[in-house]
Amino acid sequence: MWTIIEQIFPYAIIFTIPLLITALGGLFSERSGVVNIGLEGLMIIGAFGCALTANYLQDIWTNNNMVLWVSILVAALAGMLFSLLHAFASINLSANQIISGTAINMIATALTVFLARNITGSGNIRITSGFTPSNIPFLSDIPIIGPLLFTKTYPTTWFILVVLLVSTFILYKTKFGLRLRSCGEFPQAAEAAGVNVRGIRYSGVLISGAFAGLGGALIIVTYAGEFTGSVSGLGFLALAALIFGQWRPLGLLGAALFFGFASTIANVSQVIPELAVIPPIILKIFPYVVTLIALVIFSKSSQAPKAAGEPFDSGKR
Repeated sequence: MWTIIEQIFPYAIIFTIPLLITALGGLFSERSGVVNIGLEGLMIIGAFGCALTANYLQDIWTNNNMVLWVSILVAALAGMLFSLLHAFASINLSANQIISGTAINMIATALTVFLARNITGSGNIRITSGFTPSNIPFLSDIPIIGPLLFTKTYPTTWFILVVLLVSTFILYKTKFGLRLRSCGEFPQAAEAAGVNVRGIRYSGVLISGAFAGLGGALIIVTYAGEFTGSVSGLGFLALAALIFGQWRPLGLLGAALFFGFASTIANVSQVIPELAVIPPIILKIFPYVVTLIALVIFSKSSQAPKAAGEPFDSGKR
């Protein structure tokens, strides 16, 4: 059994990281008071921007790692710019945030597939090569945790974990974080204290766009290697992780790891004799069923921002 866990865990981590950074983006948006169910579409935009940039630069640059990092940066910028649509509709126009997020998902999918087909003729954009996983010297030799955490790891994994730590510090230890959380809880009180609620909410949505775009890029540069017009519903799974993690950074880490591990087991279950006896569909729906059960159990003690999803009317008390 330990051998199976040792084989699966590195792949579960790879699957977890895009979920984690995307859910973290959703956290910033919802903590500011704007529900963003457009994470799926923003991930697709990021994946498209990353694949297109890498496909172009890998023909003219010899440093592949530099190409990949530049492509990731482009993906984050693309996600941030595209999220402006959701921010403008939700904040300036006071549009229904669920409908606006749904529109983002639909537009992103249609637009990127249209562009990819016109660029490549097939709708798919393949990169020459992504990051190469490697073992971390000395740390990978540590008993038990070495094979699990420090074997076959990507540099992007440690980058995202650093982003998580920095984000946690920003949310709970800085003036910006305090203002962001206040805008998601009591925006009228925040405005009375001199906080620019609309500006803070714009910041939250833009950060969510950048992080979701980054999540889409990580799929391309780690295990996918090709843009196909879809991220297989990972944006919606990130939303589930956000809810399951109770809108807290460390809660997101646990939820994303749980979903990543469960999804990895579902994908490899048919080649593992001990798991092959369980129907694959049960393993695939298991994370979602657990989320629904958790929502029912913890509904009365939910940590969701109180003003999330509510349009802000400046001057209203």
